[in-house]
Amino acid sequence: MPMRTLFLNPPSFEGFDGGAGSRWPAAREIESYWYPVWLCYPAGMLEDSRVLDAPPHGVSIEQTVAIAKDYELLVLFTSSPGFHVDVKIAEMMKDSNPKLQVAFVGPPVTIEPDKVLGASKAIDFIIRREFDYQIANYAKGTPLSELPGASFRKNGTNVHNPEGAYIENLDELPWVSKVYKRDLDFRRYNVPFLLHPFISLYTARGCPAMCTFCLWPQTHSGHRWRLRSTQDIFNECRYLLENFPGLKEVFFDDDTFNYRKARTLELCAELTKLNFTWSCTSRVTTDYETLKAMKDAGCRLLIVGYESGDEQILRNIKKGATIDMAKRFTANCHKLGLLIHGDFIVGLPGETRDTLRNTIDFAKRLDIETIQVSIAHAFPGTEFYDYAKKNNLVTIGMADEEGHQLPNVIYPGILDRAEMIEWVERFYGEYYFRPKAAWRIVRKAVFNNQERSRLYKEARSYMSLRAKRKKYVAEHKGGILNQAEERA
Repeated sequence: MPMRTLFLNPPSFEGFDGGAGSRWPAAREIESYWYPVWLCYPAGMLEDSRVLDAPPHGVSIEQTVAIAKDYELLVLFTSSPGFHVDVKIAEMMKDSNPKLQVAFVGPPVTIEPDKVLGASKAIDFIIRREFDYQIANYAKGTPLSELPGASFRKNGTNVHNPEGAYIENLDELPWVSKVYKRDLDFRRYNVPFLLHPFISLYTARGCPAMCTFCLWPQTHSGHRWRLRSTQDIFNECRYLLENFPGLKEVFFDDDTFNYRKARTLELCAELTKLNFTWSCTSRVTTDYETLKAMKDAGCRLLIVGYESGDEQILRNIKKGATIDMAKRFTANCHKLGLLIHGDFIVGLPGETRDTLRNTIDFAKRLDIETIQVSIAHAFPGTEFYDYAKKNNLVTIGMADEEGHQLPNVIYPGILDRAEMIEWVERFYGEYYFRPKAAWRIVRKAVFNNQERSRLYKEARSYMSLRAKRKKYVAEHKGGILNQAEERA
């Protein structure tokens, strides 16, 4: 009989979206949660297991500890910003249930296995990189010594088993949607730019792109692009539509959904038969024919990582795209009626006040539906982190006491922490307080009661954080910016 296993995306900071489904773990400007997809694959292999996604379901630390009393194995997906809290939760669970075996998974355990094992005796073992079959096999009786990628203590020393190969046949994995149905309330998941309620899943693993800042390909899922079959994706989408009443949208949360044209066209030809609304990630290298096929198959919105409006910064981060590509792609999306949620980053290598000004102006010229402006985080294990460490740019702290982003990379004499935060707010303000952009948001609220209620909640959340950021900037503003203002 397999061990009773609890898969945990742990409670942490209020509104914190941790690593089990989020590429950028943080408490966001507007409260939002992604599905804990990585935990749901091995959970689908163990009948008597449970996925507890504490943050969106409002489960407290105390409630989580109480729930864990009924289990024999805990699998906790940790993140760098939330690691210290996760360790405390594991210790509380172990105190309450001494027989509980505790496994940590997620990028931090791959990057620094000895540090994770040394953080607490409550952590019995870790699995580096993909962990699906290893966790399921351990629960079924396979010893740690036989698990690829396992790290554990033995006779006072840490043992690190060689890593196994990445999973190639993704069709053999369980459908995460069946675990969602079993363990999660899909109405609890909200992402502002997606229709509500939505469900997300993967059609592939890995990302061939070489962006220096991106966490998962470098620390978890790898750069090798592995695909589910078109038929398997079609069948799971049909299951979603039949088993989740009221579902408004499916989101394909791959690192890059449309990386290969032929595959995208083949998949769209099948998805068209289901007649449903979906959205996905995209690169600006996608051509018009592919975008049109996606639109015809029901695609509504694309998440696009523009990152910067400065050509040199795009080269610095190995984005594999140019400003001209971004302009052409965006024009094609506008022509087809495809909406875009654009991601931009403040504080990438080479950033200055001039490059930030260029990026804000670039974003306004693109004039896309919505934007996300993030602070560059050099996560351990990424090429960006190695660059920042080598050049003595890394500072302490990736988040404030509430889990919101703080810069962990600064550029002395150019940009300090407070100024980068100020640029984030300036970016949002200049973008959204334009008549055209503001009307896009207000128009939704005028004609849709559900959107009006949602917008009101999101506006309150954002304005609260905006006030906190302004206070932080006022308290920490560096001498460089003050001097510049005095000269002006």
